Amino acid sequence: MKTWNINKGIGCTVEFKGLKAQYLFGFAGGLLLVLILVMVLYMADVNMYICLSIGFISASLIIWKTFTLNNKYGEHGLMKLGAKRKHPRYIITRQPVQSYLKYPVAKGEKIQNFNTKSSRLS
Repeated sequence: MKTWNINKGIGCTVEFKGLKAQYLFGFAGGLLLVLILVMVLYMADVNMYICLSIGFISASLIIWKTFTLNNKYGEHGLMKLGAKRKHPRYIITRQPVQSYLKYPVAKGEKIQNFNTKSSRLS
């Protein structure tokens, strides 16, 4: 009878050296962009030491910033921060006050002004 190993990592997030989920993709994409930038600068006959120093400094900044964001916000915190920025600070409604009352206005009944009394409200 054959025995099968069960993969217990199913459903877990991707992690590499402490970087989780979206930070890992940003980290890899940033380093790839730095590599392409250094190659383009080198092919444009910029001094080799300038190319390497630009590449080293920008790669160091990407690594530092990615790990800092990962430690500060956690796995889903950066997405939550972005969602929080998109929430409105207050809600403006343009519906008449009658729509908020317990008893809605009947069909064909005219919506009254604030100054007049309604038999239904009193």
